[in-house]
Amino acid sequence: MTSFLVPRRRRWFIIFIIFLAIVFNYFDRQIVSILKPVIKDEYHLGDEGYALILNIFTVCYAIMYPVSGWLVDKFGAKKVMFAGIIGWSVACIGGGISRTFGQFTFFRGLLGMAEPTNFPAQLKVIAVWFPGKLRATANSLCVAGSSIGAIIAPPLVAWLAITYNWHTVFIVAGVTGLIIALLWIIIYKAPPPGVASAAVEITASAFTWRQLWTRKSLWGILLIRLVSDPVWYFCLFWLPGYLQEESGLSLVQMGMFGWIPFLVADLGAIGTSIWSDAMVRKGKAPLKARKIMLSSVAIVAPLCMLTPYLKHPFATLLIFSIVAVACLSWLFTISVVIAEAFPVKNVASVLGIAGGFGALGAVLFNYFTGQFMGTIGAEKVFIAMAFLHPIAVLILWTMVKQEKPKIS
Repeated sequence: MTSFLVPRRRRWFIIFIIFLAIVFNYFDRQIVSILKPVIKDEYHLGDEGYALILNIFTVCYAIMYPVSGWLVDKFGAKKVMFAGIIGWSVACIGGGISRTFGQFTFFRGLLGMAEPTNFPAQLKVIAVWFPGKLRATANSLCVAGSSIGAIIAPPLVAWLAITYNWHTVFIVAGVTGLIIALLWIIIYKAPPPGVASAAVEITASAFTWRQLWTRKSLWGILLIRLVSDPVWYFCLFWLPGYLQEESGLSLVQMGMFGWIPFLVADLGAIGTSIWSDAMVRKGKAPLKARKIMLSSVAIVAPLCMLTPYLKHPFATLLIFSIVAVACLSWLFTISVVIAEAFPVKNVASVLGIAGGFGALGAVLFNYFTGQFMGTIGAEKVFIAMAFLHPIAVLILWTMVKQEKPKIS
């Protein structure tokens, strides 16, 4: 009995380490958005130059996401996630010691290459360690690190930058990542057969890489990420700067209040994940439960179109607190949809491909925003965002179903 209970406790320690990794994964990428005015001044950039920094990161992120998923399915979550954490920690330290724009963008690209390892590895761990009735909750607690990272980033980045300098922020983040990598390599172990079989049948048949591309559900997931991810990327990359440049918050005030939408998003997304698991425990088919929840929260996403008309910074914070709940609920649970729809041997690969498409959507939207925010007006940018989650709902119901490979 003791040997059976220990692995069940271990899985929650594993979730905690992944949570920490994701906290600093998002903290690292959020630094640039919080220091946007400082970075623009340091390198004499306009919005187009700032968008270039974002897109160097995001293009590398998009390219490596599918590769990372394949690596996780091939070599396992432990090795790939360890390498990824080391990689993005080194990239962060490199950004901190950079003295030219070329050096800085190189390390942002390296950060983009390393960070995608996190999420395919995390989903693989969830799929093999947790049963369906706990999967969305465990996943949400794990991925909650994304918004916790965004919550702690504004005050911590502001304090470090004001007390020391902006270079220090990157170096502190990188050193912290190296410590997390050490914890991960010590704590993580694959589940023993008794525990693994309670979650999934690891030896089940799977699709080949080529067969995956013939599944309608894969294309549905890719389109969902392509159209819905840009709204969350906007919250991460453009909202902090928007609050400072358009709503008049100082860097100190950004540190005091900029974390609010991300805390609300975190609590809301964990709540919606618990709700979807509760539907499963009451007998609802897991995939249908996820679809019902995602459709319900998507209703509030179009509120973002009100932002340009309510100029007060606290009105902007309120609107994006609500919108961020929808964004993060989709980001959390679309991974669980993948775990419900595809065999466990394919989940990391599918998430990797999907994450690449989500990042591609962000690249296109970043370019659009950087080019047109100051010309066609913010109103049209926010109106465009308002339609993205409703489109994702339509795709979810018409294209995504449980996929079962034929057993030869």
